[in-house]
Amino acid sequence: MKSITGVVLLALSLITAAQTSAKEANPKMPKAVHTDGAPPAKGPYSQGVDVQGSRILFLSGQTARDPKSGELVSGDIAAQTERVMENLKAVLLAAGLDFSNVVRCTVFLTDMAEFAKMNEVYGRYFTANPPARTTVQISATPTKGAKVEIDAIAVR
Repeated sequence: MKSITGVVLLALSLITAAQTSAKEANPKMPKAVHTDGAPPAKGPYSQGVDVQGSRILFLSGQTARDPKSGELVSGDIAAQTERVMENLKAVLLAAGLDFSNVVRCTVFLTDMAEFAKMNEVYGRYFTANPPARTTVQISATPTKGAKVEIDAIAVR
């Protein structure tokens, strides 16, 4: 009985090692992007995901959380948008990219009446060739009190 258990454990170890090796050998496996320059994820998601071999980087939505404290920054929609854009910038830089690589954004606002103020700050980060964008109004974000959340897709 002990020898069968040993064989089963050895087989399971070899299978696990083979699966790990296959993931490492596959250059197209998604790779999580992490930086201390943006707030840590508050759930089972990554700040960004670099799809190896595809030239695509998906950035998770960022709210105006301070990267050091994790707390929402105080201030109006302009102050919150500034922090959101700086958080996105940090994730882009961690992947070796910048705003010129961004091709698509989604902006989530809790009050569409604040669109113009958000748009003014947002526009400062995309001075040439701004990305495609959709802006929608939502009732709330997972970050209590956040007025804006923005996600992005970038290419190399």
